[in-house]
Amino acid sequence: MASQDVEEATALKVQGNKAFAQHEWPTAVDFYTQAIEKYDKEPSFFSNRAQCHIKLEAYGFAVADATKALELDPNYIKAYWRRALANSAILNYRDAMRDFKAVVKREPGNRDAKLKLAECEKLVRRLEFEKAIEVADPPSAFESLDIDAIAVDDGYDGVRLGSEMTQEFIDDMIERFKNGKKIHRKYAFQIVKAVKEIVYAEPTMVEIGVDEGKRLTVCGDTHGQFFDLLEIFRLNGFPSDTHAYLFNGDFVDRGSWSTEIALLLYAYKWLRPNGIFLNRGNHETDDMNKVYGFEGECRAKYNETMFKVFSESFSALPLATLIGNKYLVLHGGLFSDDKTTLDDIRKLNRHNQKQPGQQGLMMEMLWTDPQTEPGRGPSKRGVGLQFGPDVTKRFCENNGLEAIIRSHEVRMNGYEVEHDGRCITVFSAPKYCDTTENKGAFIKIGPELKLEYQVFEAVPHPDIKPMVSPTRDLTRILPSLIVNEALIASRPMRKIR
Repeated sequence: MASQDVEEATALKVQGNKAFAQHEWPTAVDFYTQAIEKYDKEPSFFSNRAQCHIKLEAYGFAVADATKALELDPNYIKAYWRRALANSAILNYRDAMRDFKAVVKREPGNRDAKLKLAECEKLVRRLEFEKAIEVADPPSAFESLDIDAIAVDDGYDGVRLGSEMTQEFIDDMIERFKNGKKIHRKYAFQIVKAVKEIVYAEPTMVEIGVDEGKRLTVCGDTHGQFFDLLEIFRLNGFPSDTHAYLFNGDFVDRGSWSTEIALLLYAYKWLRPNGIFLNRGNHETDDMNKVYGFEGECRAKYNETMFKVFSESFSALPLATLIGNKYLVLHGGLFSDDKTTLDDIRKLNRHNQKQPGQQGLMMEMLWTDPQTEPGRGPSKRGVGLQFGPDVTKRFCENNGLEAIIRSHEVRMNGYEVEHDGRCITVFSAPKYCDTTENKGAFIKIGPELKLEYQVFEAVPHPDIKPMVSPTRDLTRILPSLIVNEALIASRPMRKIR
């Protein structure tokens, strides 16, 4: 290998480091990839790219890159650390634990690594215990919850809720949430119970149109970014009798206002069951909620039962929405089998399978991602798979569709049209986790069923970091390390090398 190639590769790595420092993760990946193409024997190129993949939630790619770095240098501590982060993110805690042990072995004085190893070991024990006592079909949390008996004390200063949702209650709830207040837990339980019953009765694939004089807005991930959700409503209008919304999953986790978003969307669903539609995302699942913040947030702001009833409501959510027989909207993407049809989605009994598991139609609908290459490939996340433009083309042609609309991934401009226009990604959480310099977007659809994209910027919010609460009880194990490595890494690990 010529020394000139090594110098050029090193210069490309420096460019990647600059892009990383500016939170331009995709650009940084491109520079590190070019560096690797010039010279593939330097472990830092792979390790740095692994960290970018973590920021982009491409955890499967991050594991592969960190592994390559360790093949080149078995003592490269950062690579062990980053592989542990990536495996933690996709719930591979045993693999993560091995890498945390490797860090501690090589740096016995690294207190952060010792802490994360202890937390990981604790989590593995907890999951083993939960599995050991797991009941096949546990009773509904609502059975032991007497909502009517919960008293609202006289000192409660918000609008009271009766047996039906009102716009007055919603308006007051929004103001309370903006000011850092909660609604009474009785009302929160009422909302979740009412909406669980509504969405349970909906089909697995909801089928809707857009009538004359009406419009529909499709939003992607909002991830607990409540103030950015309000910005969507400010720019585009609140749900109304003539303006429906479809939220395509991942309402919760990561952001610090997940209960506020879930309760607001649910309140509108209760008020206008045919004016707001909710698809399930991969973060409306127990495994993700236990790790990425929502379970802890429910406990901190309400109580453990609140999480249990939300969990039941999430498992009742539809998995897809068909708009005007032209657009299939689902959170993740397409399938491992070309023979899968819309009828297969219609026939899927989601009530028999509360959680998506590791395989099957539900998992694929919640987890898969598009790729530029034809065919199918291993998931960059380490869960699910990737599908190419030919897969999308065949699915659309076989099912008479114009395109699929999905979310599930950050897009720097808020949305992206791929696969010759047949695969559209929309993401509605700008400046994701306060660390990614992406815009948000939503899609406006009128009776003619044409798609109009609107991009928007993040708005200021109270100074509460993602997945952190004033109570400091939102997340107790591991998730913050995935959002921001600098929060938990020891000083020598904080910088991209």
